[in-house]
Amino acid sequence: MIETPNRKGTTQMARNSKAINVKIATAKVIKALETKLAQVKADYAKQDENEAKYQKAKDKWTKELAKFAVANIAKAENIRTNYRSWNNMLNVDFDLNTDGKDFPAEPERDFEQIHVHTYREMVEEIDNAIRILKMTDEELVSTSTYNAIARYL
Repeated sequence: MIETPNRKGTTQMARNSKAINVKIATAKVIKALETKLAQVKADYAKQDENEAKYQKAKDKWTKELAKFAVANIAKAENIRTNYRSWNNMLNVDFDLNTDGKDFPAEPERDFEQIHVHTYREMVEEIDNAIRILKMTDEELVSTSTYNAIARYL
């Protein structure tokens, strides 16, 4: 950015209006897209397995948290109860004042969940880009083409 004075005499930032021109070998772009396509397919195939592992860890954490709460019920504040006679259920709800260091950390998903429609759209777009790039005689990919597929690289 370049500082330039405006009509009022104050200084403002001016932007260079020069566009960046990127040229990348078509073969490299095709290879990168094929790699990304394989990764997307593998991630989607393992998604159910990863979700099952996450749910198992989440269930274990919930049980550990419940054990912590029951062990510390003597410190409970704001105890609330609700008895439902129609199904003979007693619900007990209470608050524990803690900083979070006393009980285990909640597990986090270490994978991205991809919905089926998003997966199909990504695969179709990457496949189409690969197919079109393989048909071209150009050795280099233009900036506009690269911008269109950059989110997958």
